[in-house]
Amino acid sequence: MSHTTLKSGYTELVERLNRFPQGAPPSDTLYKILQILFSEREAQLVALLPIKPFTAEKASRVWKMNLTETRKVLDELAGRAILVDVEWQGKTTYTLPPPMAGFFEFSMMRLRGDIDQKLLGELFYQYLNVEEDFIRELFVRGETQLGRVFVHEPMLSAQNALHVLDYERASEVIQTAAHRGIGICYCRHKMQHLGRNCDAPMEICMTFNSTAQSLTKHGYARLVEVNEGLDLLQQAYEQNLVQFGENVRERVNFICNCCGCCCEAMIAARKFGLLNPVHTSNFLPVVDETACNGCGKCVNACPVEAMSLISANDPRHPKLKKAKVDEKLCLGCGVCVRTCVQDGLSLRSRPKRVITPLNSVHRTVMMAIERGDFQNLLFDNRVLWNHRALAAVLGVVLRLPPIKQALASQQVKSRYMEYLIAHLKV
Repeated sequence: MSHTTLKSGYTELVERLNRFPQGAPPSDTLYKILQILFSEREAQLVALLPIKPFTAEKASRVWKMNLTETRKVLDELAGRAILVDVEWQGKTTYTLPPPMAGFFEFSMMRLRGDIDQKLLGELFYQYLNVEEDFIRELFVRGETQLGRVFVHEPMLSAQNALHVLDYERASEVIQTAAHRGIGICYCRHKMQHLGRNCDAPMEICMTFNSTAQSLTKHGYARLVEVNEGLDLLQQAYEQNLVQFGENVRERVNFICNCCGCCCEAMIAARKFGLLNPVHTSNFLPVVDETACNGCGKCVNACPVEAMSLISANDPRHPKLKKAKVDEKLCLGCGVCVRTCVQDGLSLRSRPKRVITPLNSVHRTVMMAIERGDFQNLLFDNRVLWNHRALAAVLGVVLRLPPIKQALASQQVKSRYMEYLIAHLKV
């Protein structure tokens, strides 16, 4: 293919992106996307950036560029939502997010005239929905995934509500976030350019904390207060949208309000459901066969086709149907419970609790180990890790089960790592 015939700034950028645990498999379509989002010079510069957050001073040393010019380039990239820039302890730090959840979505989270968004939407559709290599890389590899489903809170019984932890509630994320941003739904915006979008609300994509701080600063999202965030969440509930958010317990950076027809996570869950591409909630719907009349509303509402109708086996009413849940496919979102007007569905706790990583470091380390990329995370040769960042990564490794520790050690091939695992377990 043409993208392999010539080494360029774009091929270097693709190699850099594939040091993320998610990966971005090269294809001609990917190169066309990157050519819209980056100039070749920008691609060459971004390819040199480290995985971990960095300052302008560090980028200046990596790029061998004076500090003033470096800041100008970094701020230009942040202004286009390629980089996330965050004020921390009086200094600006920058991060190159992965393509998803990252600069792919950010490019479509507002209407803009500096790029051809129709062409970009068509290319995203080709790369994500037709070619599928990227979606498989993002959602199927490994056990630890990028995102998780939040339970539909209004459908919880009083007893169930006692078992829902704070980090499992979308409302709690909204209430406790340092910043809250609302942007256009990337998925439905993309589908709109292909004439395939549904009528679900567009301006309902939620970002939080450092991501929201950067996106609202540059106009890719608008800053909202808690009350408006909760109002939008209620609107999402009423539209039977699924809350799909970052798979961490602390400082969640995004919650998408997903429809089954447009949103990548729901499409992946339908295509690859048995491979568990999305972490479920800790609940499952239960059918009350005495109340279910087989109307099929829950089947139509389920975004991942986990609900079906089967024969009720009633000899007095041979045509009568009843709902059935495929627990292997079910996300536990609770949307089906809301649609049932017969009170024939309720939520119960799953037999085994779903484990959610503590924070983004924990999740990234787990994903990197499972995908064979841990050495890229630990030994990022663009800028050396500082002691605090290295300690955070190693702290996660030392708390992993022995088999995951062995995988990490094997990937790094480091006697130092083996010593840490053997002698410093906590």
